[in-house]
Amino acid sequence: MSEFNDKIVIITGAGSGIGEATAKRFAADGATVVLVGRTQDKLDKVADAIADKNKVFVRPTDVSKAEDVKALFDEVIDKYSQLDVLVNNAGVASGGLIADVTDEDWHKVMSINVDGVFHCTRAAMPHLQKTGGCVVNTASVSGLGGDWAFATYNTSKGAVSNFTRAVALDYAKTGVRVNAVCPSLTRSELTDDMFEKSDLMAKFAERLPMGRGAEPEEVGDVIVFLASHDARFINGVNLPVDGGLSASNGQPPLG
Repeated sequence: MSEFNDKIVIITGAGSGIGEATAKRFAADGATVVLVGRTQDKLDKVADAIADKNKVFVRPTDVSKAEDVKALFDEVIDKYSQLDVLVNNAGVASGGLIADVTDEDWHKVMSINVDGVFHCTRAAMPHLQKTGGCVVNTASVSGLGGDWAFATYNTSKGAVSNFTRAVALDYAKTGVRVNAVCPSLTRSELTDDMFEKSDLMAKFAERLPMGRGAEPEEVGDVIVFLASHDARFINGVNLPVDGGLSASNGQPPLG
């Protein structure tokens, strides 16, 4: 019997990329997965790839809206009577020098990347305390250090990283763990165009010790690990999933 049999897992941003890979892995390990995102067609496509249709529930939701999130959690608890894992994966990116960033761009990124994590975690926490469940956030290496011309995204992911630490402290004694993965460049809808630029990918290959970006499954597997019994004493961690990028002090090879 799989560890995640009889477990209910909510995954935001489940329509593609890391969220899709995470949903498929949890489902393969026996969990019932609630696929959350803004686009019904994308979620349906992921659901179609999950063999046991009794263990998948598609629920379009805009996590930036507190009232939508409340309705989501009310429906999930009414349907399943429990929640065991929340994966806060929904996110968007926006680049540019801060002087050129519009109010609209700034608030869009913050409303999804930060407000969405807050809304979902707040709604989930009473239910996770009942099951001894956990939260896994998708932060980023861009929340652990800065990028050129990416201050808006860096700010949002830095907020997620420290939110992870703070909430982990607050709820540890209630039996709820809170951790985050911090991926480097990972193939997704947000990065597909980057992977097609050979000059840019050559630069990434120079900086990433493993010489390539990640596939979404390589991040999804770590998310599932952090939700598992094997990670039962890991709490408040922002875990780089970066092919060794954070092992470097930033200097070029010296020899």
